[in-house]
Parts: sequence; structure tokens; C-alpha cells
Amino acid sequence: MPTAAAYLIVVLVWATTPLAIKWSAEAGAPVGSVMLRMLFAFLAGLAVLLLLRRRLRGDLPALKSYAAAVPGVFGAMALSYHASMTLPSGMMSVIFGMAPLVSGLILQLLPGALKLRRWHWFGCTLGVAGLAVVFIDSLELGNDQLPALLMMLLAVTLFSASGIAVQRVAAGLGPLEQTLGALGLSLPCFLLLWLASGEPLAVPLSARGLWSVLYLALFGSLLGFLCYYLILSRLPAATVALVTLITPILALGLGMTLNQEQPSPSMLLGAALIVVALGAYLFGDRLARLKVERELQRPRGR
Repeated sequence: MPTAAAYLIVVLVWATTPLAIKWSAEAGAPVGSVMLRMLFAFLAGLAVLLLLRRRLRGDLPALKSYAAAVPGVFGAMALSYHASMTLPSGMMSVIFGMAPLVSGLILQLLPGALKLRRWHWFGCTLGVAGLAVVFIDSLELGNDQLPALLMMLLAVTLFSASGIAVQRVAAGLGPLEQTLGALGLSLPCFLLLWLASGEPLAVPLSARGLWSVLYLALFGSLLGFLCYYLILSRLPAATVALVTLITPILALGLGMTLNQEQPSPSMLLGAALIVVALGAYLFGDRLARLKVERELQRPRGR
């Protein structure tokens, strides 16, 4: 699959995921809902793997890569589902826009990492400024929303660190194998959390919630993770994390249209700043390449 197509799929899937998460957990069983999602995704992916007559690798590098993905699958998703019980879907997506900054900061602390350039820092800084404008509303959040906000912040950190760890392991796994391995190791964690949560053994789901679980399983977990690990294997982690600067805009629109969410003026202003930040980040690279090409094409004096 072309990298651009995979990148677009990740953007579309992640933009719709917060709203689908909110709908799937609306009956009051967030852990059961996310566990069913991951189970359906694992079974569907396993069927695809069998049809392709391929097997999951079980060597040490592969197991390390699967384990490195668990915090991003189990940790980030479990926290996000709990937060969805309180936070609007648009707010969830906007908070995930912090991933580029978190990824960039983590990378700068690791040896041998590619250092961010001036326009990268400018784009990330402007993106954080946009998020800060959005977070003005958080000063007025009630006590029931503050824990959910902290959960989302921790989810972003786990997701970013996990993506970098998978890249660092560099086990050479295909996207399908990486996805299934991560889901397979995450399922026992979800099961233990579900049993400890005290939620009913029969997961309560509305009709909308059931369709949301199926959508999240096939697209959010399977296709979304497949494309995510594909672009993760081809692009720097900080560039992959920029997906989260695009998706808040789409997620805000979906929340307004389909879930009657009403973002405040500060949230809309922050979203606009995030779009400008994305443009600065991406076009900075392009302008730098054009400058280098012009330098190479310029006739050298004798």
C-alpha cells in the first residue's frame, strides 16, 4: 500500500474513532466494550493471516516488538475509553494532538535520534499554543472531568512512547503481524481489567454501541493499526504523530454534526492554530528541500 494512502486511512479512522468510542461505551461498560473491540479485531486479523497462509513470528525480537506496542494498545485505549464517559469526543481528539510534542521531546532524550529542526519546533510550539487555547475551557471543568482529562494526557504519553519503542526494536515485522501480536498480548490485559472492574459479564450495548464496536474492531483496530504500523515503519515517529494534528479538526466536526457537541469559541480558535501548526511543520520540510535543490542547481563559480 502506498504510504500516502495509508496515512490518509489513519487520519480518517482516527478522526472517527473518538465518537465511535463514546457511542460504544455509552451503556456504561467501557472496559467490556474495548475488550470486545480488540477481541473481534484479533479474530478478524487472524482469519486474514490464515487466508494469506502466513504465521506470527515467535522469536525474541518479534516478542519484544509486540510487547513494545502493548502500552499504546492496552494502556492508551483503556484510559481513553474511561475518559470517554465524561469528555466530549472532540475534546478527546484535540488532547491527542499533543502527541507530536510528546514524541518529539522523547526522541530528543534518546541517543542517536534525529534532531528536530527549527520549523519542526515552530510547528510543535504553535500546535501546543493551539491546544493551550483549547484548554482554557479546562479551567472551568468540574471535578468529574478533571480525572478524565488526566487519563487522556497519560494515554497520549503511553501512545507516543509505545510508537517510538516499536520503531526502536525494529524487528522487521509486517504490519499485519505487528498488529496481531500487539492485540494478542493486549487481550489478557483487557480481560484482567474487565474482571477487576466489576462490570457485568454480559456487556451492555445499545444498537448504536454494537455497530460502533464492530466498526472500531474492523477499522479502528485492524485496518487502522495496520496502516499505522505501516507508516510507522516508513516515517519518523514524530511525523507519524502529526496525524493527531489533523484529526481533531475532523473529529470536532463529526461531534458537532452527529453527537450535538457544541465546541466553545476557544476550542475552535485552538483548532485553527493546530491546522496552521501542521502547515508550518510540513511545508517547512518542503521549503528546505527546495532550497537545497536550488543550491545544487546553481552554477558554481570558477
